[in-house]
Amino acid sequence: MDFIDKRRGTHGVEPICKVLQVAPSGYRRRAALLRDPQLRCARVQRDEVLAPQIKRVWHANMQVYGADEVWRQLIRVGTTVARCTVKSSCHGGSLT
Repeated sequence: MDFIDKRRGTHGVEPICKVLQVAPSGYRRRAALLRDPQLRCARVQRDEVLAPQIKRVWHANMQVYGADEVWRQLIRVGTTVARCTVKSSCHGGSLT
């Protein structure tokens, strides 16, 4: 994305995307999502709301809880969240 942004004034988006074998529509879609975060899907928006809560539980338990323990704790305090969402936050590196 940065590569295209830096060179699009000189070479244009389509030629750069052709060389990089990237769809110009994909580049434009990502740029639109960055400009207007409300265009993102509902799941991504909800995950952004849940991420701080997941992180809070993980830190409150001295960073030793795994995904299952964090998930169970969130359920206990009334936060409805899918286990896979917690697991992706834990294993995706967003907790540190």
